[in-house]
Amino acid sequence: MKPLAKLIGQPLAVELLERAISVDRIAPAYLFVGAKGVGKAFAARCFTEMLMIKTTDNYVSASKKLDEGNHPDFLWVEPTYNDKGTLLTDKEATEKGLKRKTAPKIRIEQIREISQFLARPPLKSDRSIVVIESAELMAESAGNALLKTLEEPGQATIILIAPSIDSILSTLVSRCQIIPFSRLSEEHLKLVLYRQNVAEVLDYPQLITMCQGCPGKAIDDWQKLKEISSELLLKLTKLPNNVIDGLILAKEITKEIDLENQIWLADYLQYLYWDKYRKVKLIESLEKVKKTLIRYVQPRLVWDCFFLDCQDITML
Repeated sequence: MKPLAKLIGQPLAVELLERAISVDRIAPAYLFVGAKGVGKAFAARCFTEMLMIKTTDNYVSASKKLDEGNHPDFLWVEPTYNDKGTLLTDKEATEKGLKRKTAPKIRIEQIREISQFLARPPLKSDRSIVVIESAELMAESAGNALLKTLEEPGQATIILIAPSIDSILSTLVSRCQIIPFSRLSEEHLKLVLYRQNVAEVLDYPQLITMCQGCPGKAIDDWQKLKEISSELLLKLTKLPNNVIDGLILAKEITKEIDLENQIWLADYLQYLYWDKYRKVKLIESLEKVKKTLIRYVQPRLVWDCFFLDCQDITML
């Protein structure tokens, strides 16, 4: 089976990429564009396999090296946090227990690493491959630095992954062949969840509604939900009965959940409380919570204000 055949619900993307390989007309740069969690990163890895693996004899070995991230001609770049001069991916930051005060970025140091990586010819394959995940988080200076590399990539193909064309510099877009990815149908969404052995996600209707046809997001959201204690989740299934209970709940949220996941929690509660209460002002109040937390306002104060507002809203 061709690697791209495993990509579910993206016939146009599969057709465009497989045709490029079949006629041997590989673009120097691609932009995989579509909502988060619809399979762009998976498609990038599958496409990389097809570009770099030429014979059955070396398929298993090369594929294993790609999976392990140690193929000499393959570089995967993702946003990083700067911890006292050390760049950490999201996974590394979590493992280190880093308190995130700003969003991660694709930094100019990483673009320089890409340039150095592509300065040498490929060692095992016909071309080198660079994948830049979440390219919308690229700092402007990094984006400008990447332009020259996109113009003269040498024996290489660069794949940018982003949620929309408007989310990255237009000068970068103009140098890429665009591969569109769409949201999945309910049938395809369920198929992906079953294949990933996470059918339990289907037991949470709010998560299915939130993901809007993006199985990767549904899985990420489910994992975030599992990180919250069952005791706290039970309390959050309904609004507090009085101001004191609300302030206590605000304290528990900020004590147990980090800032990034508090922003996600506000989004989840919008869907949960809409199903339960059907009050527009409640949803608007949670939208205010998200926007305020993103500006790094003191989280305890934000949740205190929200639960105080709830007392007035529920009385309407």
